[in-house]
Amino acid sequence: MYFMKKAWLILFGGLFLLGCDKVEQKGQYLARVPVFETMESIRTKANTVSTPRTIVQSGKIYIYQDYLFINEPNKGIHIYNNADPSKPKAISFVNIPGNVDLAVQEGKLYADSFADLLTFDLADPTAPKLLARNENVFKTVLQKDYINNIPDVVVTGYRDSLVSYASKSKYTPYQKEEFEYNESNSGVGQGGSMARFTLANQHLYAVDHSTLHLFNVQDSRKPIYVKDVKLGFGIETVFPYKNNLFIGSNTGMLIFDISTASEPMELSRYTHIRACDPVVVNDKYAFVTLRTGSACGGQQNVLEVIDIQDLKNPTLKYTFSLENPHGLVLSDQTLYVCDGDYGFKSFDASDVSKIGDKLLENKKELKSMDVIAGPKSLLVTGRNGLYQYDYSNRAKLKELSVISVAKSN
Repeated sequence: MYFMKKAWLILFGGLFLLGCDKVEQKGQYLARVPVFETMESIRTKANTVSTPRTIVQSGKIYIYQDYLFINEPNKGIHIYNNADPSKPKAISFVNIPGNVDLAVQEGKLYADSFADLLTFDLADPTAPKLLARNENVFKTVLQKDYINNIPDVVVTGYRDSLVSYASKSKYTPYQKEEFEYNESNSGVGQGGSMARFTLANQHLYAVDHSTLHLFNVQDSRKPIYVKDVKLGFGIETVFPYKNNLFIGSNTGMLIFDISTASEPMELSRYTHIRACDPVVVNDKYAFVTLRTGSACGGQQNVLEVIDIQDLKNPTLKYTFSLENPHGLVLSDQTLYVCDGDYGFKSFDASDVSKIGDKLLENKKELKSMDVIAGPKSLLVTGRNGLYQYDYSNRAKLKELSVISVAKSN
């Protein structure tokens, strides 16, 4: 019996060690490490246009005239004919590695591709044509592969790999970011509140986590890089209203005067607790949602109403509790708020002091992330797809169509 027990212990111990060897070897540990690629290599991959394909993950949404654009993060842009919101028709997919944001003006599509800005002609939306590439204008995307000592590379993905403890300090921690213009203009498209690209005064403004990138697009076919404006860290969204930019960050809201479009002038900074922060505004107030989450680090889920009648001195007026608010939009006197996994909510905002008491509707089944109030429909993007609603009755949305997102493995 003694020898049998000993044999079992030896066998069990051997199996245990064998299992450990699959995860970790001497002097190494299993880690999720970035996959690097040079921009030169990425540029050799043609930005091809293909027939429509299934959306696996939806990102930013944008509307321009009768067309709907849906970004698939880091993959490209799906284009739909949305002349009839009850029957959106997929017409093409533009393959753009590293794409996260987009904007459209005068039939030209602007999109990022990692560190580059691409310009496409939409004369035929079924086959957009690449017109220009501004290289390395989004320099903050560029990284360094410390293991192989290669500068100016970008992260194209992640993989599990055995890494030596000696190399551990060389790996920079990478964090995936969460990821729109609401003023009427026949030549410019419209996005949601969580955009990082926007168009105003013949200029394209693009923000990343720390910088405002500025381009002159007076010649819409060939954007001209103007300059970068350092903003500080934690920048998330940009929203234009009249001659001002309202920039959301995870510590507050920045307000810039863009009367002189090529020379944005900072007017003020409104500070709040650390949280994710999309912004929409009207003549008197800015509406800001703050939420918790690993990428935001916040501790509250609220809607803030900020008095911006004096743009140099924005002042908090009211705060309302929500559950996990994301994007939002103001349409006339109705405020629509995407409350994450807790639904999609509409509020009567005619009296901003009582917004929290005037819930019009809560579509609890709609896990919502961002929203656009378009001329023909209210577009809401969520985990399961993009929904369009007739919102002529502000207290009762009527579903028009759903563009589904495929279930990924």
